[in-house]
Amino acid sequence: MAFGWIDEQAELRRRAGLVRTLRPRPADSPLLDLASNDYLGLAHHPAVAEGAAGAARTWGGGSTGSRLVTGTTELHTELERELADFCGFEAALVFSSGYAANLAAVTTLAPHGSLIVSDAGNHASLIDGCRLARGTTQVVPHSDPEAVRKALRTHEGTAVVVSDTVFSVDGDAAPLAEYAAACRERGAGLLVDDAHGLGVLGDGGRGAAQAAGLAGADDVVVTVTLSKSLGSQGGAVLGPARVIDHLVNAARTFIFDTGLAPAAAGSALAALRLLRREPERAARAREVAAELHARLTAAGHEAVRPDAAVVSVRAPSPEEAVQWAADCRTAGLAVGCFRPPSVPDGISRLRLTARADLSGEQIERAVRVIGETRP
Repeated sequence: MAFGWIDEQAELRRRAGLVRTLRPRPADSPLLDLASNDYLGLAHHPAVAEGAAGAARTWGGGSTGSRLVTGTTELHTELERELADFCGFEAALVFSSGYAANLAAVTTLAPHGSLIVSDAGNHASLIDGCRLARGTTQVVPHSDPEAVRKALRTHEGTAVVVSDTVFSVDGDAAPLAEYAAACRERGAGLLVDDAHGLGVLGDGGRGAAQAAGLAGADDVVVTVTLSKSLGSQGGAVLGPARVIDHLVNAARTFIFDTGLAPAAAGSALAALRLLRREPERAARAREVAAELHARLTAAGHEAVRPDAAVVSVRAPSPEEAVQWAADCRTAGLAVGCFRPPSVPDGISRLRLTARADLSGEQIERAVRVIGETRP
């Protein structure tokens, strides 16, 4: 029978407690949200919603084609210009998603004969980029600059080190300055995914690269999403103008994909401008994360100290993690649940999002619910 093997795979997932299901949420959910990536609380901000609505009224519902045909509007180029300026880079290129941006950056910057050194904790989009690239990938232990040095020493020629800036599972930050130093010893490039750093780290939320003193460097390329701190949709690659020009001409997820919808570009631009006006939102997100961590550990939970806005709480098993998250939901709290194969170390977790708009009472309530529902 065609696709008969799918039933077998489904049964294996069920036995392992790894079945995933879609759960549509209403427009006005009664749940306290610590599950989304809306770090700055901008997804529902009136200015951001109006940015989307105004762009849709002006430009229509879709971009109508690929970026190289009809999919680039003046709004797209305005967003790229302001995003590059905000983060401190020479140029930017907007994609339909952060996933597409990562695939583009890795595949176009790791040609045949090159070496890709990839951190073991990297996001799936970077891993898939490594798999699709024509270079050879060497995975190194998580956040280990010396392992990066050793890997680079094994190769003569073009090389690029690839890493998240803030890892999405535990919320820990990569040693970017040390990675950059290792790259410069061998003339390698550094490509980092700042999905969880933009809007949270750096001066006024300018990102992890800016915080590490790497923004604008000619050997550093950064990818970001517009769907987390900026509360919109899409992704972008930031870097030297010649790198961005290369992506325009060589990145398949740019050339052959429909451009980002104008509404998403408009809301992202509105959120970026709002962050410029209210830079304190970035610091507040970090403060909320630190408070969540302090309260959780004081209550006896095993939580990883956050470097940005992700707080990870370890669970005994995949099944208990799922039940814990479900019990939290029943009690009015939405939390993330990470299990294998999404976690590289095989440890299941609750994943909490620290949002800049959370009140002290909401933080207290979240910690109380997590404690009351603990397996």
